Amino acid sequence: MTTTHSSSTRYRWFILSIGVLAQIVFAIGFAGIPLSGVIMRSDYHLSMGELGFVLGCMGLGVGISEIVWGILTDKLGDKVVLMIGLASMGATYAIIAYGFVPGGITDYRALGSLLILAGAVGGSINSSSGRAVMTWFQDHERGFAMSIRQTAIPVGAAIGSITIPFIASSYGFGLAFSTLAALSLIVTLVVWIWMVELEIPEASTQNVSGEGVSPLKRMSVWKIALAGAALTFPQMSILTFASVFLTDQHHMSLFVVSIIAFSIQLGGGVLRLVTGRITDKYQNRRNMLRWISVIAGIAGILLGLLSGQNEFLVVGLLIITGLAGNAWHGVGYTEIAVAAGVRYAGRALGMMGATVFAVSFVIPYMIPFILKMSSWSGVWIFVGIASLLALPLIFESAQPMKKNLVAKEGDSVG
Repeated sequence: MTTTHSSSTRYRWFILSIGVLAQIVFAIGFAGIPLSGVIMRSDYHLSMGELGFVLGCMGLGVGISEIVWGILTDKLGDKVVLMIGLASMGATYAIIAYGFVPGGITDYRALGSLLILAGAVGGSINSSSGRAVMTWFQDHERGFAMSIRQTAIPVGAAIGSITIPFIASSYGFGLAFSTLAALSLIVTLVVWIWMVELEIPEASTQNVSGEGVSPLKRMSVWKIALAGAALTFPQMSILTFASVFLTDQHHMSLFVVSIIAFSIQLGGGVLRLVTGRITDKYQNRRNMLRWISVIAGIAGILLGLLSGQNEFLVVGLLIITGLAGNAWHGVGYTEIAVAAGVRYAGRALGMMGATVFAVSFVIPYMIPFILKMSSWSGVWIFVGIASLLALPLIFESAQPMKKNLVAKEGDSVG
């Protein structure tokens, strides 16, 4: 089902809500599974290295599939790709629940392979829902709209950080993965029934350079994607190993750790909305990304230097690092999509997703290695330094040209 630009402008918010719902379901699993790491280590009898591998597998799956999904989204449209991804992700979770939980096949490589598959098919949600934002909203609204969509990730992660560890610890991983499967399939039906795909007018199909060059061939777009990868270090390090750090180093209970994780995800979601609104008003997306990089870098380094100190100070620095790591997404994804142009929005969002989720895979596998060679102090100092790598990649102060992107008021639904 498609519609034209004469459609009701209010419907764009309903379309956005569907994308938000899809992102929430993905994030519940993507965040809830890692935050069940302490339980998983015990129930599956995993070493720290094996746990790190398993916890990074969904990120690897998303990373290796994002660009492909971006290309398919540009060619097939938002709705088809979103349905394929959600249904396939639900089916994969169902397979894990059926035979790859404690009491069944518990080999970490088998579980990891299925989580890679879940991530690979779930990665379609990012490009397809993001492209819908680019087609339904004008540039002066896109930062806020994309931030709302990206806020779905910490909101979903907040829900996942409470529910999935609780279900896994109380009822087992079978019910935890079955719950994820059911949610995925329910949202597939929602997309099928209510999702409307907007046709892109010819006037807005040129990219910002006006030359029809794919963003895959443009270094300026790749720099934004790599900056996003750098800013993923604080987010994913907190997401995957904060629970282990606080449990092992400061002997906090799972309940307290879950509350801290919930606060970081919820606060990160609020910050995404705030930064999106600010950058729409002042058109300063790259300046905002630079500030976030500096805050995450300084907080991460201080956390490393003070990791063994008073637990209130440690938790405070951990929260700041996590909030900064969560705050950039709406701004960053908008910037790369605008830089590429509406025609190539799917590809550009796929590029960002590829770098972000490749790092999401590397981090859980890397942290146990750094921990073995150094300490938790070394881990957080490394995270802080990695966050600062975004600065040279987004050094240009000027925003990419947007004149060809939104040449007329009617280029996108207002």
